[in-house]
Amino acid sequence: MAALRLLTLCTGNAARSVVAGALLAESVPDADVVTAGTHVVEHQPMSIRTRRAFEHLGMPVPQHRSHQLTEADLATADLVVAMAAEHVHYVRRRHPEAAGRTATVCWLARQLPPGPESLAARVAGMDLAAVDPEEQGDVDDPAGGEDAAYLACADVLQQAVVELALRL
Repeated sequence: MAALRLLTLCTGNAARSVVAGALLAESVPDADVVTAGTHVVEHQPMSIRTRRAFEHLGMPVPQHRSHQLTEADLATADLVVAMAAEHVHYVRRRHPEAAGRTATVCWLARQLPPGPESLAARVAGMDLAAVDPEEQGDVDDPAGGEDAAYLACADVLQQAVVELALRL
């Protein structure tokens, strides 16, 4: 059986998607996890505040460089785990072929049916392209905030990813 291909998506690929991606990789070790952003300055390192968020979670700090979302990323993803409604809207607008595999981490953590069916079958049964992104729940962007905002974001992501991983 092929490994799950999970894509975490935020705006700058500098905080939320990076932390969510690392948490998913740790929680679902046989998954192939890619992180990306919708408006990225390519190859930028994560901020010191994101590094502190990893330390706060007791996780190793990954070697990370920001990555702009590509069609190839979406073509291979079984599930696109967005951080906020704006990212779901972006995928629907720019990459409509992936709309049925895209939802926020908050929505997926609550709504993704657990197995035993394949992830593809369960995701298809959710009709994600018809779910209002504004009703899915966002993880607040800590960008520009103090350390406390990054730590709070990491805590929210940890809880959501633990719940999502149990459903994958």
